[in-house]
Amino acid sequence: MDIDRTDFAILRLLMKNAWLSNKEIAAAVGLAPSSCHERIKSLRARGILKSAHAEVNLEAIGFALAAVLFVQLGKLEDHVVDEFLRSTAAVPEVRGVSLVSGRFDLIVHVAVRDMEHLKEIISKHFNRHAVVTRVETSVVFNHETQHAMPLSDSDAFA
Repeated sequence: MDIDRTDFAILRLLMKNAWLSNKEIAAAVGLAPSSCHERIKSLRARGILKSAHAEVNLEAIGFALAAVLFVQLGKLEDHVVDEFLRSTAAVPEVRGVSLVSGRFDLIVHVAVRDMEHLKEIISKHFNRHAVVTRVETSVVFNHETQHAMPLSDSDAFA
């Protein structure tokens, strides 16, 4: 997948602020707006630029508690794991789910109204599921999100 410094610069800008206009991005990377638009279309078409999201203050809309669930599964057959991942990701309170190595099989980040809501989610979607053998929960006190690129363009072209 060919990606150059200009593509990296566009991605870096969009990761920081997906609301930038094409004109603003073009000016920042030194391209004509039409060329910039074509590059962004190409990044989307190649699956490099997957989507754009609004970051919402969940506490402001009633989801005051975040937690991380560490889930251990009894069966690790591909179809069982895939189905459980899909069903878990479909739960509205689930912010993200990751299949991981180590002591647990999944890490699930949830946003809920309160402890009672958290208890309900764990009971309804995890403890009652036959494939789940164990769930450990940690409440999130503070969370910082990184939106910058993990590589600088100089690392990519070294």
